Amino acid sequence: MGGHPHYHPEPDVIDQGDRRYREMRKVTLIGSVLDLALAVLKLIFGFLANSQALIADGVHSLSDLATDFMVLFAAKHGSRDADETHPYGHGRFETLATVALGIALIIVAAGIAWDAVDRLFHPEELLRPGIWALVVAVVSVLSKEWIYHYTMRVAKKLKSNMLRANAWHSRTDAISSIVVVIGVGGTMAGLEYLDSIAAVLVGAMVAKIGWDLAWTSVHELVDTALEPDRVALIRKEILGVGGVRELHMLRTRLMGGEALVDVHVIVDPKLSVSEGHYIGEKVRKRLIDEIDEVTDVMVHVDPEDDEKMKPSLGLPTRSWIRLRLEESWADLPLAQKIERIVLHYLDGRLDVEVCFPLEAKPSNEEEQAQLQRMREKAERLETVREVSFFYRNAP
Repeated sequence: MGGHPHYHPEPDVIDQGDRRYREMRKVTLIGSVLDLALAVLKLIFGFLANSQALIADGVHSLSDLATDFMVLFAAKHGSRDADETHPYGHGRFETLATVALGIALIIVAAGIAWDAVDRLFHPEELLRPGIWALVVAVVSVLSKEWIYHYTMRVAKKLKSNMLRANAWHSRTDAISSIVVVIGVGGTMAGLEYLDSIAAVLVGAMVAKIGWDLAWTSVHELVDTALEPDRVALIRKEILGVGGVRELHMLRTRLMGGEALVDVHVIVDPKLSVSEGHYIGEKVRKRLIDEIDEVTDVMVHVDPEDDEKMKPSLGLPTRSWIRLRLEESWADLPLAQKIERIVLHYLDGRLDVEVCFPLEAKPSNEEEQAQLQRMREKAERLETVREVSFFYRNAP
């Protein structure tokens, strides 16, 4: 029994999702324009003002720009429905692109650091940056700190971890620009090697960003689980759903920044199929509503912990059991009044519930004896553990 995506959002929910996308697009586009402007300024003035550190920082700004485009891509395509060829959506395209971007950043960072180290060993090749390198670096610090606070404010409003990550990426650019300010200022003060040392440090920061992007995405490609604190939160939300007694086999994975969850929930073993399905749907909806990154949940409803109890898969089918019961009760007139037989496959055995109309309730010793013989004959079947009788008013 599983929970499947039968919930259809109302128009206002769809509008809310559209508004969310527009807000994410707005803040990201503003950040993209700023990143592009800063990257161009840093590269141009890095060459004109002879600052290796500023050129390296310009490459760092380009990494921010690349991340902005990834966020725009995720915001636009992340809501695309699954199709026949991509039944789980299109999130892995973003993941592959992120791996490629991370590798590219590491290669670029290695080139920056290599060139700077080479100049350190050849003092005659050291660059001597001018005042404009310092001015551009200071402008970068102020600009990137502003976009960090703006993006973080929108991220908190939308509860978007993706925007939070992009905000922190912007702050790393501000930090690297502070390193450039120190390097350029020190070189202008007479410490000519500081600019190249700053370039090495910025190159290391770019490499770390590339490594983090690539490594995180590789983990995603091999279906690594969410962080333990997020898994614990998911577990807490599931156990908070009415009717859920326990859970097991909780599995999580990421796809393009979105989390997919599979879980087995244990409910009262005597519930109806429809009530068990209802509980499964409540679990699914709660996780999607309460856990920001969760977009899809598969719920398997269990009547018992099938990791601990005896398996029931080898028990006979309903048709076989019903035929055996009818054969053993053929000589009992009371059996002709049976309305329904319910089977519960639990702990490797069968519990049988026999339902009669209320008027069939035994009213004398003979009928009581028939009922007892029905129970005894049923329990002679090897797979039957117990038999219960119920009576109900006609609808």
